[in-house]
Amino acid sequence: MKKLHPSVARPAPLGRALAAAAAATLLAGCSMIPTYERPAAPMATQWPDASTATTNQADRPAADLAWQDFVGDAPLRELIRLALANNRDLRVAVLNMEQVRATYQIRRADQFPTLNLAATGLRQPATDGNGGISSVYTAGLSMASWEIDFFGRVASLKESALAQYLASDEARKAAQTSLIAAVANTWLSLRTNDELLALTQRTLVTRDDSLRLTKLRLDNGAASALDFRQAESLTAQARATLAQQQRLRALDVNALTLLVGQPLPDALLATPTGGATAPVFREVPAGLPSDLLTRRPDIRQAEQQLIAANASIGAARAAFFPRISLTASAGSASNELAGLFKNGTWGWTLAPQALLPIFDAGRNQANLDSSNAGRDIAVAQYEKAIQSAFREVADALAGRATLYGQVQAQQVQLDAEADRFRLADLRYRNGVASYLDILDAQRSLFAIQQGVAQTKLAYLQNQVTLYKALGGGASDRDEVEKSTLQKKGVKP
Repeated sequence: MKKLHPSVARPAPLGRALAAAAAATLLAGCSMIPTYERPAAPMATQWPDASTATTNQADRPAADLAWQDFVGDAPLRELIRLALANNRDLRVAVLNMEQVRATYQIRRADQFPTLNLAATGLRQPATDGNGGISSVYTAGLSMASWEIDFFGRVASLKESALAQYLASDEARKAAQTSLIAAVANTWLSLRTNDELLALTQRTLVTRDDSLRLTKLRLDNGAASALDFRQAESLTAQARATLAQQQRLRALDVNALTLLVGQPLPDALLATPTGGATAPVFREVPAGLPSDLLTRRPDIRQAEQQLIAANASIGAARAAFFPRISLTASAGSASNELAGLFKNGTWGWTLAPQALLPIFDAGRNQANLDSSNAGRDIAVAQYEKAIQSAFREVADALAGRATLYGQVQAQQVQLDAEADRFRLADLRYRNGVASYLDILDAQRSLFAIQQGVAQTKLAYLQNQVTLYKALGGGASDRDEVEKSTLQKKGVKP
């Protein structure tokens, strides 16, 4: 670079030089990014069993259904709202998105020149042989090594950073859907354990009464020691189950506290009057497998990562071509600091540079090979995301088609076992049946009551899983309404 000096040309040509450089940049529309084509989806065009997907297709798809409209339980909606505001994992996902967005802004800024205010002073021995000291002082604007992107290297890096930012946004949405599903499923588990805890407490009271009655009959010679030991065993079993249910409920509360990110309000933990009630969830249509490509945040995230890897290839290709950069400055120069800004001291410098790789020991080729391999990895990850999503939806649809029928069948069995226990107790009190019959009926009734509660839990959790698997929960009600207005051409 030439030093600024009063004898250098006047400042007017600098503007023309920068304009010419800008025009050259505009003309340099060359891009070496491979044409992106979405890979073929490695999944079937229909769900494994079409009957499992039969719902009212006029219903709003899960991805377009706000979580507030999907969840019908007010306490659960409040817990989800608190979790979205306080959960640390979701907060990290949002901050990661902000960090990647800043990286994109950096890459975008690389396309434009950077202007600095520079001031320098140089003192060195004079070269005239008189032993004096020469001085040069400069002050003005400086543009250091701006790369003119003829071959699209900087633009490719910007496109890659943009895709990474969009991927991070989809990752944030995926984290939100997972959080909503986790809160709902944990809440359902808590409510089921509340129900099982109340059932166990009632059962324990009944078995304690039965144990006291059997002990009284044993003391009066009306019952055998075997009857007493069997009653004692069932009572101990109920006590053990009670302790287990208390532990499971405490674990659910701890898990829910972590998900919500703050201590849980007592009002939300209180069991509703009349026993635990199951939240009602809105039914959602399955749609077609191809809908997952545009509705699942994790699939969209994987595709954006694939686009980013594809753009990185363009930057790696451009590295084989000349890299042209421009350095320029304009300002004042003087041999004396006091005369730095006097008339006649203004000047400018313009120093273009072109670097063409000749020998780099295979570095550029290795970088290109790495970028190509990175794209292939991204393709495989994208295809795996699709296959995983297909499996999740197919499993949830299979659950929806069978779990309700299982609940209905177990409910019939529960009614039968309850009537069996009533009849066994009646026969025993009238001396027709042995005490073993009533104990067996009591044990069977308790087991089926527990089974019905667990199957109902699986049925409700399956509804939440299907909603999440179809891409639901990524948006709240305000975002959904805004998107609907935009689709109708109405400005919100």
